[in-house]
Parts: sequence; C-alpha cells; structure tokens
Amino acid sequence: MEKPVITPKTKIFELLESYPDLEETLIGMAPQFSKLRNPLLRKTIARVTTLSQAASVGGLKVEELVNALRKDAGQTGLSGLDNEHQPEYITTRPGWFHQRRVKHTIDVREMLHEGEQPVHEVLASVKKLNKKEILEVIAPFLPAPLVDKAIGLGYQYWIKEVSGEEIIVYFMK
Repeated sequence: MEKPVITPKTKIFELLESYPDLEETLIGMAPQFSKLRNPLLRKTIARVTTLSQAASVGGLKVEELVNALRKDAGQTGLSGLDNEHQPEYITTRPGWFHQRRVKHTIDVREMLHEGEQPVHEVLASVKKLNKKEILEVIAPFLPAPLVDKAIGLGYQYWIKEVSGEEIIVYFMK
C-alpha cells in the first residue's frame, strides 16, 4: 500500500498510522504533542485534527511542521504554506465578551480523558444559546477542530490561554 503524501490537510491519526516512526518527530517539535501518546486522545482528537490545526496548537508555523515531517518521511519540502493553510485564531478579548453573559460552561477535559469527542455536545450547547449569551469551553489544549467547525457555522469565538494545560474558548451566536 502506498503511503500518503504529507500536507497541511493530513490528519494526525492518518499520519501516525502510515508513518508510526514520525511520532517522535512530532512530539519533539512541541511539548503539547506529547498528549498523542495517550491512546484515547489518539483515537479521538487525532482523527479530526489536521497538521495545520496541530501547528496552531503547538505554536509552530505550518510550513515548519509539515516540512520536518516530510523530511523524516523521505518526501521533498513544500514552500509557501503559512498564509494559505495556517489559521490565525482570535486571542485578543473581543468587545462582545462580558463575563456576565456566560450562561453555560463545558469542561471537556474529562470527556477527552474518557476518549469521547466533545464536538457534538459543544455545538449543541452553542445552538441553544440566546442572542448575546456565551458558552465557555474549558480544554487541556487548543481544540482547533472544534473552533474551526464553529467558525464554519458562523459563531463568534475568543480563545483565552489560562496556562499551558488550560485553554478557555468562548462561543457566541
């Protein structure tokens, strides 16, 4: 079976299934990636997270991440990826945010630890919000696939990093 070409759209799970030796390369690039050693996270988050999203989680340039993986896989490097493929998330407090508008909080850390995918619960909760109400989501790392899905559905968001182990994402209709 031919192994896939590594691109910013490659899912982490697909990458590690096809190139198991790249796990150490990936983990060595950003401490946040060490969570991929957890089999439950690997089955859930890694299935939906692209390398582009992972680059944002790890604070890396997508070109740097993809090319390091391509090099170790014996593929030639790519150029011109940053602007085209790397999302820039809103991390500056927006004018619409007011703590008193937070109507519901979901802590996805336990769900992830149990091997559950929180996307459906979070999106269902966002849909139930009234105008100007805010949903607070607490996660152990930037939930890039969830944020990207919410952006695609037209929701506003703000990402607040509390610590390296706690990220809060606020969503509003």
